[in-house]
Amino acid sequence: MTTARTTGATDPTTAALLAAIARGVRTVELSHPLVTGMSTSPNHPGFRMTLIRRHGDTVRPDGGSASNELIITGGHVGTHVDALSHVSQDGCLHGGVDAEAGQRGGRHAEHGAERIPAMITRGVLLDVAAARGVEVLEGGHGITADDLATAAERAGAEPGRGDVALVRTGWARHFADPVAYIGHDSGVPGVSEDGARWLVERGVIATGADTTAYERIPPGTGHRVLPVHRILLVENGIHIIEHLDMEEASRQGLTEFLFVLAPLRIVGGTGSPVRPVAVVGV
Repeated sequence: MTTARTTGATDPTTAALLAAIARGVRTVELSHPLVTGMSTSPNHPGFRMTLIRRHGDTVRPDGGSASNELIITGGHVGTHVDALSHVSQDGCLHGGVDAEAGQRGGRHAEHGAERIPAMITRGVLLDVAAARGVEVLEGGHGITADDLATAAERAGAEPGRGDVALVRTGWARHFADPVAYIGHDSGVPGVSEDGARWLVERGVIATGADTTAYERIPPGTGHRVLPVHRILLVENGIHIIEHLDMEEASRQGLTEFLFVLAPLRIVGGTGSPVRPVAVVGV
């Protein structure tokens, strides 16, 4: 007896997506590799990795061996995304959730990192440094709504509802030098409050930058206040992605692309390391 194999019909959207993949795609990395001693915010524990078991420690009867590692890291180390539990204002998280009550028991009962959505959506690169004709914005530069609009005009692509807007300052070029990258004395460029509201008005679901705090950090002040985190996370529920590396994307002239990001489902956490990529046609 023969049995016929049947398959379900593929919906048109999935069929179109699979057809695009069949024609060929390539990915462009948007993250930094994770390595012990790399630059990290002074507000977060650093990344540490060591081999806890080495080849030869144990050898199987057939001669095989295995090695594995121990990783210690904060949730906001390296390229990462902020959960809505990360920042509170006047005792409340996004939506008026009581921050103190919600964090009892050592993890957040609401807005934890496990609730950050996977993002497979349109990404728009707003290359503010290139739009201003420089390789790297100066420390402490506040990226205004006009800066973002000019970068969008240059790209021929403005972020819209459901998109992810990536703001390039060029600051990732300092990533290998923790002192320069953190920029306590020099300040760090970042989106200003009116720039953040420009993004809110366009309905983005997330926005990211190539700095440690997304914010404008004035020279000599450090990470004392973070008003843009309040506007995005607390007031509008928009996720923030930090420590991005957009240098290759900028060199390739990317403007809009398929943005893919999958956070770790860390129950009750305040953020997650991620490896975002831009997907474009070959």
